[in-house]
Amino acid sequence: MTFDLGSTVRLAADCRDPGGTLTTAATATATITRPDGTTATPTAAETPPGTGRYQADYVTTLPGRHTVRWTFTGPADAYTDSFDVRDAAPPTILSLAQARSHLKLPAAQTDRDDEIRDWTESITRGIEGMCGPVIVRTVTERHRRNRAPTLVLRHTPVIEVVSWSAAGGTPGPVDTLDVDPGTGLVCRLDGGVFTGAMLWVYRAGRPVVPANIRAAAKLIVQHLWRTTQGPGRPQLGGGDFDVSEPIPGFGYAIPNRALQLLEPDRLPPEVG
Repeated sequence: MTFDLGSTVRLAADCRDPGGTLTTAATATATITRPDGTTATPTAAETPPGTGRYQADYVTTLPGRHTVRWTFTGPADAYTDSFDVRDAAPPTILSLAQARSHLKLPAAQTDRDDEIRDWTESITRGIEGMCGPVIVRTVTERHRRNRAPTLVLRHTPVIEVVSWSAAGGTPGPVDTLDVDPGTGLVCRLDGGVFTGAMLWVYRAGRPVVPANIRAAAKLIVQHLWRTTQGPGRPQLGGGDFDVSEPIPGFGYAIPNRALQLLEPDRLPPEVG
């Protein structure tokens, strides 16, 4: 499962002797390697004593993949695992409540909420891969031009340019820029040109998520839910939840009807 930033992860491992029997170790150490390469060693304790089963609690401080390395002595044993921590505010088109409501799950059935949350994040990424940013976010990207009056920002729709700076950190004028939100085309209206390496910071996305995109996200989460209720890969065909052919980069995850709903917002091939 994926943990929320700031939550406590309970880590667990067993110490076994060479014969495979659970054994109390002389020492037990849990070492966590964070995404930035730093490490942490939360206190490891046998619970309950005498069982050979150990646990350690770790409060997450960084998003990303964490590696856990358990080492035991007396007897010598080791175990490696990993866990993921999501961003504090991951972009999602559907909330957990919206997804649960569409799936018509009873209030008492919460055992798969973490799986559904992972799906909503995956669905958002898939839709944004075809339609550009949906959830508003700040984008930072580098460009290089050779005395050109225009350039094209890579993520659309563009809401506003926050700042841009030339090589050496010299800030450029923002109030003289004309930005086409749909294409990301930026023009200088002061007669200047873009030249050399530049760092651009801008906001992109849709302040209001269009109804067709919300509806497509609901269909996709329902499609993914259906694929877990029975054996086999999603069947080919022409129904609402069928996939006529795999989508490059997304396989069989997006059904026909969702693709139809997304069509008005699909990026052109040369942009996507």
